[in-house]
Amino acid sequence: MVGEGPRDVSPPTGRRAREVYARGLRLYDAARTVRADHARALDAVRSALAPLRDELVAKELESIPVARLKDATEGRLRLAAVEAAGLATVRAVYEAGRYELRQIPGVGAQTADQALAAARQIAQAVEETVSVRIDVDHPEPRTAALVVALHRLVEAGPELSRAVETAERLDVRLGELLPAARPATGRLRLALTGRRRREAALAAVAELRELTADAAARDVPLLLAQASTDLLRPPASDIEAWVDFELRSAEYYSELAEVAEHRSDVAASEGFLPSEVAERVHAQPLDDTHRRVSLRGYQSFGARFALAQRRVVLGDEMGLGKTVQAIAVLAHLAAQGHSHFLVVCPASVLINWTREIRSRSALRPVPVHGPDRQEAYAEWRERGGVALTTFDVLHTLPAPNGTGPDLLVVDEAHYVKNPDTRRARAVAVWTGHCDRVLFLTGTPMENRVEEFRTLVRHLQPDLVPAIRDSAAVAGPHAFRRSVAPAYLRRNQQDVLTELPALLQVDEWEEFSAADQDAYRAAVAEGNFMAMRRAAYADPEKSAKLQRLRELVAEAAENSLKVVVFSYFRDVLVTVQNALGDGVFGPISGGVPAARRQRMVDDFTAADGHAVLLGQIEAGGIGLNLQAASVVILCEPQVKPTLEHQAVARAHRMGQVRTVQVHRLLATDSVDERLLRILENKNRLFDAYARRSDTADATPDAVDISDTGLARRIVEQEQRRLAGQDVD
Repeated sequence: MVGEGPRDVSPPTGRRAREVYARGLRLYDAARTVRADHARALDAVRSALAPLRDELVAKELESIPVARLKDATEGRLRLAAVEAAGLATVRAVYEAGRYELRQIPGVGAQTADQALAAARQIAQAVEETVSVRIDVDHPEPRTAALVVALHRLVEAGPELSRAVETAERLDVRLGELLPAARPATGRLRLALTGRRRREAALAAVAELRELTADAAARDVPLLLAQASTDLLRPPASDIEAWVDFELRSAEYYSELAEVAEHRSDVAASEGFLPSEVAERVHAQPLDDTHRRVSLRGYQSFGARFALAQRRVVLGDEMGLGKTVQAIAVLAHLAAQGHSHFLVVCPASVLINWTREIRSRSALRPVPVHGPDRQEAYAEWRERGGVALTTFDVLHTLPAPNGTGPDLLVVDEAHYVKNPDTRRARAVAVWTGHCDRVLFLTGTPMENRVEEFRTLVRHLQPDLVPAIRDSAAVAGPHAFRRSVAPAYLRRNQQDVLTELPALLQVDEWEEFSAADQDAYRAAVAEGNFMAMRRAAYADPEKSAKLQRLRELVAEAAENSLKVVVFSYFRDVLVTVQNALGDGVFGPISGGVPAARRQRMVDDFTAADGHAVLLGQIEAGGIGLNLQAASVVILCEPQVKPTLEHQAVARAHRMGQVRTVQVHRLLATDSVDERLLRILENKNRLFDAYARRSDTADATPDAVDISDTGLARRIVEQEQRRLAGQDVD
């Protein structure tokens, strides 16, 4: 433009340098203040945690015989005199101290020092493995103090971690720049400074100006000020903290894991990926600008894996937060300038996805479902956001011309394991147009390895030839290695050490006379489904139903919420009639998704005891039932993964009480025979879809179709009831 001189890029000096220096100093002070406030908050948690962890360590050491000290010294330690003095456990030695040990006849200085060193070594190893569980049913002052201390960090929200990371970077860099820049704040001081220091001062002021301007543009001073405000709030009351803990226990445990620096099994938390893949994942940054939730370490790794590998299956066990990890991927891509994303899921979880995206990110969910779906789809194409649609709707949407969405997420991806179905073909069309694809499924392989191969064919076809039966026969670890570029799976027991216990009880019942009559009639007809629900044919005389009433009554006495699952809707109606008023559900395939979610919300909000009924194929997928601490399965399932999914709805991250699982079974019936035949299916699922020590399972173990299995059981029961020998 005419008359406009060149832009002044020279380093400021004198008054301008003092202004830049002052801005840098204020930012430096704010950063150091945040770090100090955060350190005090962490110290408060550590102080509250220490006695609880010490107690757990002491209990563990009490259970370890003193003879185990020899293992830590490779057998060189002589402990006869120590044991003779009554120190029978490692805890006794650990707490004794050197002086007390020296007073024992026959124990010299060397033995005392070696015994103490070995005890401390074992104690340190135990400390790295114990996890403090916050028992909401039995609060006491020490755990209350821990919950109150954690509340401060949780209440500050995910912005706190961003503020602390920013403060740490600023503390280091400004700590270097400010001293270097100080000579430039006065002309005389600068003139009296040597040439090299003068040049360094001017360069430091120039960098300081850029750094403070960038911080101001990104609202860093406000971020730091808000963090300090949050960290300096008065402590919450015990009641307030406990109530908040029940509402979002997963966030409390996430903070606790960070503070405790619990050393989880790194290989397990990274899905036993080969080192070259894991290194690539670690190098992948993860932008949290548009995310409103903190991630656990394994969740951050899962999101980075999806970004680094671009087209993958995230097969984490149910309850580990696959949805949150997918949202983290979406938020990162949005921060990089991408704008159009598509999530495909069963209708039953579409509302849940909408809620999760809205509450856990700054992204805009756009449901593309129902009568207005074409208008919603057109609006998404124009404005962007996260389009959410179902498998049944996807094929009705216009396929993209050229490049598709910036990320395609397919939830419950095992729905597309059969390539001949319409839903699988529709997904294949869209995956062909997308550079990034993320499949989510907790059950990537139900009946045969080939099903998993089909999923990978959608994502990385070049990998399919490497996924051979030979890898499967070689065992789960060989299988994992062959699919590592496209597959990541972690299990609850490996990464969620804070999960309460899962108590599983098989409730075996004898058929009543009425049950037996109904069962024999079903067997004579060769009706497999009637055989499975014969135990409920006469509600007044049903042994299973009587036991179910007893379990529900016991739960009511303890104010526990119960979820009852059955494959059959008529069984659930029978249960509903038997239990009377106040029962929620049943959730079934014919219930619209919005109404299903309302049922779950009402069940969760109910004060004290409540019962929710659900068909296992509908209620066992996509819905979060952490409010329940008792799960009743009316009959065993043909597919083991159906039971696993249903139980995981309650026993998942966020659960704060022990989960009891009661499976109702009838002796000398289809139940017993079904469990025996399915043992191999369970073993294969454990070996390949989950991590286990089983290495001898083969694809043959699951080479039985559901129809073939039913026919086999019917024939065996017909022979048994006819008095013939059964294999």
